[in-house]
Amino acid sequence: MRRPIAGFTMVEVLVAVLLLAVGLVGALAMQAHAMRTRQESALQTEALQAAATLADHIRANAAQSSAYLGFEFDANAAGDAPDAAAACTVAPCNPAAIAQQELSEFRQHLASALPLARAVICRDAANAPGGQLQWPCSDAADAPIVIKIGWRSRRPDGATAGFTSVPEIALPIALAGAQPLVPPPGAPPNPADPPAPPGAGGTQ
Repeated sequence: MRRPIAGFTMVEVLVAVLLLAVGLVGALAMQAHAMRTRQESALQTEALQAAATLADHIRANAAQSSAYLGFEFDANAAGDAPDAAAACTVAPCNPAAIAQQELSEFRQHLASALPLARAVICRDAANAPGGQLQWPCSDAADAPIVIKIGWRSRRPDGATAGFTSVPEIALPIALAGAQPLVPPPGAPPNPADPPAPPGAGGTQ
């Protein structure tokens, strides 16, 4: 009497291969999602660092803060290529020229570090109505200066998100109030200054 032959049938082999293929596709999809998330996180960090650096420059050059307003950069627009920075390292520049140099360096950094970057600097009182960032600015005189940056990003499903719709980050800048100037020793008092109380600053 013949004994039955033990082993896998063709159907079992095909089912095992199918399950293995499904598992591999799922693993690859998870890997691609993790890579996209990592890339977007790196781009956001780069944009935040660029905005924070420019914000420090604006605070250091607060007297010329208005020179930074109205800055716009759109790498997707024709003819909006980054220009060369002013050579303030060779000869001293006035504060207005320093502001233009810093904006030029900011523009060059965005063009090289972010894909199809876009940026604006303006005054905006409510740059995220309803929790959603937006490009238009209120331009109110008492509104804080805001640096808005966007770029071509990818959604978690892999589709390309339109960078022109909303900014990715918006960094408001708090400028300190003007500090009173301290006159040099021996300078005549300013008539507009209040009189000093008796005994103040005198010698005993």
